[in-house]
Amino acid sequence: MLTESEIATYHDRGYVVPDWRVPADTLAAMRDAADHMLKVRPHYADMHPALLEEGAPWPEFGAQAEILTMVGQLIGEDIILWSSGYFGKPADVGKATPWHQDGGYWPIRPLATCTAWVALDDATPENGCMRMIPGSHKPQVLYDHDRNDADNLTLNQELPSRSFDETKAEYLELKAGQISLHDVYMVHCSAANTSPHRRRGITFRYMPATSHFDRDLARRQHREMGVVEHEFRTLFQVSGIDACGKNELIRLRPAA
Repeated sequence: MLTESEIATYHDRGYVVPDWRVPADTLAAMRDAADHMLKVRPHYADMHPALLEEGAPWPEFGAQAEILTMVGQLIGEDIILWSSGYFGKPADVGKATPWHQDGGYWPIRPLATCTAWVALDDATPENGCMRMIPGSHKPQVLYDHDRNDADNLTLNQELPSRSFDETKAEYLELKAGQISLHDVYMVHCSAANTSPHRRRGITFRYMPATSHFDRDLARRQHREMGVVEHEFRTLFQVSGIDACGKNELIRLRPAA
């Protein structure tokens, strides 16, 4: 479980690195699954935004009991796992992710999620670890993003510099097996990887089941913004009940 201090850090800064690591055997299995996915689908070397749709074992990885316990302390115990993504930064040529807020293109209303980011490799400033603007989540405001379709970026939504103070940015360094948890309103980015060391991470996106995953909104966002198509996401109830009552769900028992 998160300590009271870790919970306070999350709410104050918008992110926290818990004093916990993915067990060694689970981390090895996640690495093997990522290697297999890339062998079959090498075009996802930089990013695969829909791992849950690949089927097992990805939903089970996202239902690890320890992670669900921590997420439940932050967003409540009625939890839906709605997305998982692979973020790979190959050595020397890993793409950058521009400054952005996740919630700017997610079809969840009311907007509230917690992302667990699992490091498959050490994530460092040299190989493109995430950078965060501490406290940027507090206004609970989505800033206007510009569209940037540059080929060297993993995301086409970019916050203009006037929306935040980059001098406050902090590197989020992680050792392999560590996780970070961050809020949907966090302003964050990651630089390109020009180092000889790859940097891979897996995200698990959790929404409180009091919110609605709006597929009509997802369709409009895809059409109007050119973002990843979220309309056909599979939603897994991993804890509690669908308190909203409007979500189309698959029930998944938390992994022991």
